Amino acid sequence: MAMARVALARSRALLPRAAALSSPSFSTAAPFSSSSRAAAVRRVAAAPSSSHAAAAASSAAPGAGGEAAVAPAARKRWGLLKFGTFAALAGTLGGAGYVSYAYTLAEVDQKTTEFRMNMVAPPVVAEGASEFEKFRAMAYSTAKKAPVAAIELYLDIRSTIEGHVMGFTEPTSDKLLPDLHPQQQHVFTLVLDLNETLIHSDWQRGRGWRTFKRPGVDAFLEHMANFYEVVVYSDQIPTSLEPIIDRLDTKGCISARLSRPATKYQDGKHYRDLSKLNRNPAQVLYVSAHALESCLQLENCVTIKPWKLENDDTQLLDLIPFLELLASYQGRDVAKEFAKRSKEIERLKQERQQHKSIWRR
Repeated sequence: MAMARVALARSRALLPRAAALSSPSFSTAAPFSSSSRAAAVRRVAAAPSSSHAAAAASSAAPGAGGEAAVAPAARKRWGLLKFGTFAALAGTLGGAGYVSYAYTLAEVDQKTTEFRMNMVAPPVVAEGASEFEKFRAMAYSTAKKAPVAAIELYLDIRSTIEGHVMGFTEPTSDKLLPDLHPQQQHVFTLVLDLNETLIHSDWQRGRGWRTFKRPGVDAFLEHMANFYEVVVYSDQIPTSLEPIIDRLDTKGCISARLSRPATKYQDGKHYRDLSKLNRNPAQVLYVSAHALESCLQLENCVTIKPWKLENDDTQLLDLIPFLELLASYQGRDVAKEFAKRSKEIERLKQERQQHKSIWRR
């Protein structure tokens, strides 16, 4: 019995020491409180989350490097696509510009007619062709219509643009004057410029614009109306031309008035195009102080001195005999009539010489 008690005492003495050896992380001097236990639990719970974060970071790192490696390749492909699109657009515009410069609209239409007809021809498919072959033929035929549509769009746009441009550059009509009466077909047409030919417009600060009539203009117009169809052809706008003609031509000697819309705009200037007058070009005469600079038909021009408000000017009156002589050829073959008159003048000269020699004897 005594020996059993001794053994029990020794075993109790060894229990604290064994506990200390089995738990080296905790001190036996301080008790393990509830707060310490909660802190330990928090540290244990946080450990997996930090491990998960590290794993996520490690897994994300290769993805970022992959995106960085893929981005330059994508940008390169996008750059090539943009360059190809720009080059195709520039080539199309350049080709259209060259064609517009080198060929007229009618020439382009004529040169592309055969090509367009061949491209829109229906596809030829064999009788025993498969569905795939039929579909391929239909797709190819549809693709061939794309250039045809582009050419037709170009023709339509160019036609529209040229139509608008011609409205500003070409005369308003191919027949600026009405048809002559059959009994007046032989009458010559005298086309007169306005500025510095029949009038002179002057501006001063004190009085503004004033228009002056050239000396002899009234007698000139009245006399020429007996021989010619008198037409005033000016580059002034209609609202400016009409009041001037109304004050200038009080006796109705001027048959027609043509203003800026009837001129041809070319190289920054408004030209008189006598071919649009609906008259025989051989029977048209253009008189102007700037005839060679304002008319397209130089062979029909007669140039006179520009009037700058000189009081002693006699240009219009001096021109009357010359115009009367030309009017005398109306209804005749000018070349034959001129040769006939030249022979008659030469015969008269010879007769005078003979009469002088007889009186001298």
